[in-house]
Amino acid sequence: MTHHVAQSDRTGKWILFSTILASSMAFIDGSALNVALPALQDDLNATGVQLLWIVDAYLLLLASLLLLGGSLGDHFGRKRIFRAGILLFSLASLACGLAPNPALLIAARAVQGIGGALMVPGSLAIISALFDSSDRGKAIGIWSAASTITTIGGPILGGLLASGGLWRFVFFINLPLAALALYGLRHVPENKDENASKQIDYPGALLAAVGLAGLTYGFIQLGEHGVQNGIQEPVVILALVIGVLTLIAFGWVERHSSHPMIDLSLFRSRPFSGTNAMTAFLYAALAGVFFFLPLNLIQIQGYNEAVAGFTMTPFALLLAGLSPWAGGLVDRYGPRLLLTVGPAIVGVGFMLLALPGITDGPRDFWTTYLPGILGTGIGMGITVAPLTSTVMGAAPEGKSGTASGINNAVARLAGVLAIAVMGAIALGVFSAALTREAEAINLSGSEREALHDQAGELGNAEAPDSIAADQRPAVENAIQRAFVSTFRVLAVIGAALAWISAFVAGMLLQSKPRARSNPSS
Repeated sequence: MTHHVAQSDRTGKWILFSTILASSMAFIDGSALNVALPALQDDLNATGVQLLWIVDAYLLLLASLLLLGGSLGDHFGRKRIFRAGILLFSLASLACGLAPNPALLIAARAVQGIGGALMVPGSLAIISALFDSSDRGKAIGIWSAASTITTIGGPILGGLLASGGLWRFVFFINLPLAALALYGLRHVPENKDENASKQIDYPGALLAAVGLAGLTYGFIQLGEHGVQNGIQEPVVILALVIGVLTLIAFGWVERHSSHPMIDLSLFRSRPFSGTNAMTAFLYAALAGVFFFLPLNLIQIQGYNEAVAGFTMTPFALLLAGLSPWAGGLVDRYGPRLLLTVGPAIVGVGFMLLALPGITDGPRDFWTTYLPGILGTGIGMGITVAPLTSTVMGAAPEGKSGTASGINNAVARLAGVLAIAVMGAIALGVFSAALTREAEAINLSGSEREALHDQAGELGNAEAPDSIAADQRPAVENAIQRAFVSTFRVLAVIGAALAWISAFVAGMLLQSKPRARSNPSS
């Protein structure tokens, strides 16, 4: 029998203290790193492909093991698994911060993803299990508000650290946070699900991780080699085929398992399938575009990292400010209207981000990038709360936690694949655009080849040393124009994905509000 606590009593405060600090490590890590990527790329001499892996190695393992992490907590004790996740995440963070080269950083990021998968599901599960029903909604509200603050603060912190040459502290900052969270956990009682299955779906977790890794590797390599050459590379084709076959096997195992990681029967509900499909398209768009936006601002538009970190603040403030209002509208208008309008506005925001060319840096921000950031912020502010309550409401009474976990995993998996696929597109488009832009410059064959070899660096590409001083400004301008046209293609793809999300919501969700249980319970 689990002992419930009140939010006001001492144990309740320690629960919130530990769960908020641990979650904030994952939130800060996700949002701060994107702004620090240009400094990191410069410092470690990372290629564009390595940059994609530095982000995707973490997301890949986090996303594919997230549901396993949740069921391990239910089975072995949520506090025990949560503590193990914090320890692994913080040790991996230390390794990330000390990494001398991109390969070791990618390996440490993968371990950090495993730690995150053990840690992330635990924070809300511990709150839900230990708070009594009268205080649970308030406790989740405090946890959500704190998560929002760390998500807003993450890019600002990442920008400030990177501009001071301290990008490694994006990882080191996790160490004191982890120490405090572990100290707080000493005051938290152990809790587990007494009805949890005695078996755990390890085959499902392994197949999910291998399948996603195959697809991610295949898409990123396709981008590095170019699609035409990549299709002729046996290792690329093998990775993609293994990825697809393993994910088909994953579906088969989940369907026939007595203790599946993903309860496929939930997808028989049209609202549940609809919300997860629209989540996949919308979060793919966000992950892909927001990965490349800081690279564009810092490497091409001449923004200082600290300033670039602040550019996402309007997005985060709109998301936080509009969410409670939009959540209230679901009861009045039903989910379909909000979940069609929200992603449609996000798509308009991405189209606005595609408009600016090479700008005059931050002083042009108000008329160039701000309108697009405002559009995406308004659209997501209208979308997020209705999406969460619709997912929870679409599941049977006892399965709202499982439903929420699946939706969270879908959002993250969409991000992993979007960064891989849009990264591959970026490498191909940038290489072609750079070749096209360089045709107008009077370069020798060897100089053109040296410039083409720089295409893998994306926005960090530089004029090769062999190019004469009087030609360098023209070559640097060609690199900038090539990257801007690449970013435009990605922003338009993002808009298309957001509009597909809106279309899916319009087709699959119901228009009228329906009676449902309180989502916070």
